[in-house]
Amino acid sequence: MAVDDGEFRKKIRSDVPHSARVWNAWLGGKDNYRVDRELAAAVTAAYPQMADIAQASRAFQARAVRHLASLGVRQFLDVGTGLPVENSTHEVAQSVAPDARIVYVDNDPIVLVHASALLVSAPEGRTDYVEGDLSDTDAVVDEAAKTLDLSEPVAVLLLSTLGHLTPADGIKVVQGYMARMPSGSYLVLCDTVKTPQTLAAQKAYDSGDNPPYLVREPEEITRCADGLELVEPGFGSIAFWRPTEENPTAVDQWGLVARKP
Repeated sequence: MAVDDGEFRKKIRSDVPHSARVWNAWLGGKDNYRVDRELAAAVTAAYPQMADIAQASRAFQARAVRHLASLGVRQFLDVGTGLPVENSTHEVAQSVAPDARIVYVDNDPIVLVHASALLVSAPEGRTDYVEGDLSDTDAVVDEAAKTLDLSEPVAVLLLSTLGHLTPADGIKVVQGYMARMPSGSYLVLCDTVKTPQTLAAQKAYDSGDNPPYLVREPEEITRCADGLELVEPGFGSIAFWRPTEENPTAVDQWGLVARKP
């Protein structure tokens, strides 16, 4: 995919916080501006667990992708991918199965500028990027189908992403993606659950002159997987989903992996 770097950089606002860059700051990355770091610090002041949630989300993603690849899944659709970080979906999947195919989806200019960093596939596999709005499910899936074979199982990832939509719209969007996937496909989903502390973080985040990010009731996450079969250990804090460390610490980010029968 060719990217006009100069054209897209014109769309990037360095004076307004950006969700992908704020998340990158929580992950300890360098692809952010002072305004992003200031908002990240303000949210962390209101809710000290925020950086832990960001780290836990990435770790959950890696564990889920590795597990599904070990089960034979060879196709991954990562919606709302954000900025490139270590152990991105294609790196984890292709470390298990070099022939895996991965399509990333995002509509943020800053992410598109960095897309070339995502598109480094193993020679046996393929990695591509779709510029699209996560809520435009049919357009995203149609474009992803140029890389993915939709007659074969696909793992759809929506991680720390649905908060950009109302809970009702989020459920509709996730179910829309899964409706387009064949039997044997998987959903990997997580988001922040509603507590007094996470509501304080939501309020602090909304102060940054950017679109709000809405935390969820647990059932507003699980309803996304209606009709799917939960993979053990089921739904709960992502720190406890097949952890690789002893005695993990719970975070207020809950998630699941579920299979389409």
